[in-house]
Amino acid sequence: MKFTKTLAGIALASSLALPAMAQDPTFFRIGTGGAGGTYFPIGGTIANGISSPPGSRACDEGGQCGVPGMIAIAQSTTASVFNNAAVQNGELEAGLAGAYSTRDMYLGTGKFEGKPHPKLRIVANLFPEDLHLVLPKGASINDLSDLAGKRVGIAQAGSGTQVAVLQMLDAWGVNRDNMEEAELNNSQSAERLADGQIDAYFYAAGWPVAAMVQLSSTKGMNLHSFTEEDLTKINEIVPTYIPSKIPGGVYEGIDTDTLTPAVSAMLVVSSDLSEDLVYELTKALWNDNTRKLLDNGHAKGKQITIETALDGVEAMGVPLHPGAEKFYKEAGLLK
Repeated sequence: MKFTKTLAGIALASSLALPAMAQDPTFFRIGTGGAGGTYFPIGGTIANGISSPPGSRACDEGGQCGVPGMIAIAQSTTASVFNNAAVQNGELEAGLAGAYSTRDMYLGTGKFEGKPHPKLRIVANLFPEDLHLVLPKGASINDLSDLAGKRVGIAQAGSGTQVAVLQMLDAWGVNRDNMEEAELNNSQSAERLADGQIDAYFYAAGWPVAAMVQLSSTKGMNLHSFTEEDLTKINEIVPTYIPSKIPGGVYEGIDTDTLTPAVSAMLVVSSDLSEDLVYELTKALWNDNTRKLLDNGHAKGKQITIETALDGVEAMGVPLHPGAEKFYKEAGLLK
């Protein structure tokens, strides 16, 4: 896990510069993903929104509007599976994670059979993560079976994307035995595709993905558009992946909509966190100040809304944290 040294340095300097303050800073670590994906910038925006270091100006005086005394830090990680495990083990206070891996890890099912993560709790549904199946410019496939014998980026070990993608590929007869798999993050995958070292790669993230924006504007790329029948089949295999689309024009050279499955990204915390803390955190996540940060940051931030905060949560079977539940009840979103 990479530590965001610059933010940590700022946080440390802030605490050293304020020795007379009675209120000690609370450091709150949020696991995100690789720097070339969506989790990292979104996690950074959330960290900014919920932070309010000791000595900050009051919110109504133009200061930060987060949790009083909190210094939240976004940390780059290998994403969902790592983040959930780190939250369970107390190595992170929070993490961004896909609904698919979060459900299986909480319940101890699927790949995590017999290894439940009972401390996982949901704060909010954030945004849909669309599965990008990236191909070289001008290349195409009929369906996933065409990836047999190919060099394929299957995302990082420790990512929910990899777990789900391997299940999908297996349904089309493709596995580690008949393809040359590469466990890479998004930026590495884009670089290797551009250099001709891999033939395709998968990555689930909210569009636009920075590394793909760069790839499409330099070497060029193509996205595989799934058929409706294939999307139905994928939903049967991985129920948390639902039909979605990446609009045309998001990436240079791809002018038509791309049909693809998507999974919801969740903000996950530990049940060890107090109800009061998570209540204040949830309140800060949905205040007007954080709304402005989300609207003016990564394009996916606009899709993170309080109106969709509970979408799909009940069906997952992973509990809301009591602090978040208290907030949503007060906001009239829960009975």
